[in-house]
Amino acid sequence: MSAKTKHQVFLVDDHPLVREWLTNLINQQSDLTVCGEAEDAAHALQAIAKLRPDVAIVDLSLKSASGLELIKDLKLRQPEVLVLVLSMHDEFLYAERALRAGARGYIMKRETAKKVIGAIRQVIAGELCVSEKFAAVMAQKFLEGGPVGGSPIELLSDRELEVFQLLGQGYDTRRIAAALNVNFKTVQSYCARIKEKLRLDSATALLREAIRWEESRHTPGRSAPPA
Repeated sequence: MSAKTKHQVFLVDDHPLVREWLTNLINQQSDLTVCGEAEDAAHALQAIAKLRPDVAIVDLSLKSASGLELIKDLKLRQPEVLVLVLSMHDEFLYAERALRAGARGYIMKRETAKKVIGAIRQVIAGELCVSEKFAAVMAQKFLEGGPVGGSPIELLSDRELEVFQLLGQGYDTRRIAAALNVNFKTVQSYCARIKEKLRLDSATALLREAIRWEESRHTPGRSAPPA
């Protein structure tokens, strides 16, 4: 396959080392090449509209915006661009959200380089790309009509989950409002709905639960127990 017919890949990740690793990995392939990169959603949307890549590899944690929101925007503005999520976030909590937003695949950053390249090619071939374990759980959900993992966290909307995560990272409501570019009262409303869904009786309980959940996600070998 000549350079002119290589599939064009665009990278969206807020870590320069990850983008550099992906660029080196992808450009070694005979059928793939990196055509551009961005560290945030705003620059990604602008560049993708200009470059029109075949695939965008998107992380869920970006500067100033959620990767899920970027995926939704891409589906609306550039529906022909295939999206593959490459993330450290738990597949069983985020993959279904990413697929609903418009992604064609979800792969964890802990996977091997071979699997990452395989995932890119799988998405280009028109297939959905998720792990076998997640596919099995999704099939069970379809048959039984129940939640994927059974955790109350799954009841949260994408935006509510984002607010919950930022609370766990030490953001107060005003910083969350600034980070998400929304009104302070809007964040308060999100917090109220989160408390209701997680059956928490106070702001202190909400903060404590958010911190516990965030810490558990970054502890090797430990998953966040149900709230």
